[in-house]
This record gives sequence, structure tokens and C-alpha cells, in this order.
Amino acid sequence: MNAPLHGKVAVVAGATRGAGRGIAVALGEAGGTVVCTGRSSRVHGNASSDYDRRETVEETAEIVTAVGGTGVAIQVDHLDADQVSGLADRLRRDFGHIAVLVNDIWGAEILKGTPAQWNTPVWEHDLDAGLRILRLGLDTHLITSHHLLPLLVAEPGGLLVEVTDGTAHYNAGHYRISVFYDLVKNAVNRLAFSQGHELAAHDGTAVAVTPGWLRSEMMLDNYGVTESTWRDALDADRPGHLPTAPPGFASSESPLYIGRGIAALAADPLRARWNQRSVTSAELARAYRFTDTDGTRPDAWADS
Repeated sequence: MNAPLHGKVAVVAGATRGAGRGIAVALGEAGGTVVCTGRSSRVHGNASSDYDRRETVEETAEIVTAVGGTGVAIQVDHLDADQVSGLADRLRRDFGHIAVLVNDIWGAEILKGTPAQWNTPVWEHDLDAGLRILRLGLDTHLITSHHLLPLLVAEPGGLLVEVTDGTAHYNAGHYRISVFYDLVKNAVNRLAFSQGHELAAHDGTAVAVTPGWLRSEMMLDNYGVTESTWRDALDADRPGHLPTAPPGFASSESPLYIGRGIAALAADPLRARWNQRSVTSAELARAYRFTDTDGTRPDAWADS
């Protein structure tokens, strides 16, 4: 009863850090075998990554195993169709099929710029950076789905999760940072809708899920705090020269929060009711009655 995903294989594409790591760990909490993919590897380096950071897919897989799942780390650049095809071949050989695919690939956090750079019109925006955002945030999802969905539909009942920023409803009425960012995050929501249409014939489910204000490793570093001290970022009088988080940061969430929502979806025999929908981690928390690590149910989208 405490391991509803025991015997199930999930792939979290983009599991190195942030929401992807939280999702992988939560699937591990539920007893799943979680294949953690991404570009940053302790063994093979991170030369293809857009970030020069310490997190690796091996570290994520180790955390998955430590919480009760089985973590498998595989370095993959999801922009490289040959590498993703090779991943599919390995999964087919090792597992036969997969029950869950999470497309959380991003990698454009630096390219989207700081708030001071947001709202730059398309004719002034760096074109190469903008097109790179499209490739990292959209092409990767398409390449991954193309090669891995055959493994998902090999048995009925598979779950595909597209991780984005903002629900379809919210994004339809709000400009999001830049033309390029706006296009990617709207498109990923639509991917869940269109792929859900195709998966339905195989008793499959596709859902777009957005976290709220995510306390990713990069966000915590930005404010000079850790997951255990994150509320210190709200203190305007703290010493040092680090930026103070705005009041909205009080309703931020850990990466495990969205992860627990996706794990609940994966364990729900009636998950098809969510097919083609675009939801927040907070909506899933209310529906499945789970909380974040501190026992709360934050909802950064509540007033939007």
C-alpha cells in the first residue's frame, strides 16, 4: 500500500535538478523504478549542458533509491535524436515498456534572462537566444515523445506528463516574459492536449502540469538560502548583499510538491479523467490530499 508504483517503470526526461528531480524522487517514494535522464553527469561530464552546475543525473538516481525506489541514471541530450533513439533501445531491452513518461526538459533558464530583461520585444530580442529557447523547451519534448511513446503505448494505461509554466487558461490571457518563452510554455500545454488525443486510443493519459513558484536549486542559490532556510529570503533586513525575495515567495513550493502530484496521478487507476487537461501542482494536491514537505499546500496561482 505504501509503494503503489512498485514494478512500474517511469522515465523522467530532465531529471537533473529542479522540478525534474522532485518528480523523480516522488516517483521513487511511491516505489517506482525511475530512469533519470539529463545532460549533466558525474561520470561523463556536462559539456552539452547550458548550465555549469553541480547537480547530476547520478545524484538524482541515488536520491530516488534512498527514498525507496530504484534510480537509474542515463546521460542523454534530448536535443540529439540519435541519443534519444538509443535511450529507447536501451529501455526496450532492459524493461520492455514504460508506464510513465515525464517531459520536463528545459535548460533555458539563463537564456530567458533576469526580470530586468523581460518584456524585450521580439525585434530587440537576441534571435539566436530566442531560437535556442524554442529548441530546448519544445524540440526536446517532441523528440522524446516521438521515440519513447511507443514504449508507453506497448501496454494500456500509460501516463505522459508535460511539465510547463502556467496553465493553458492562465497563459491564454497573459504575456509570459518574451515572445519566445511565451510560445514555448503555451506550446507545451497544447502538446499535452494533442498527445492526449492520440494516447486515448491506447487507454493512455496526457496531462500538462505546472508548478507554482518553484524553489529549485538555482532559485535557492539566487537568494543565498537552502531548502531548510528558504524563508530567510523574505527578510529584508538580513545581512549581506543578496537579493530579498518578494512577498509572493512565501507561497513558493519545493520540487517535491509537483512530484507528489505526478506520483499520485501515476498511481490513480482513474487517471484518464485528467486526460488533455492543464493543471497546477496545487490542484493535484487538493484532489489527492497530499502536502508539500512542510505540511502545507501552497498555491502560487490562487489569485491569478
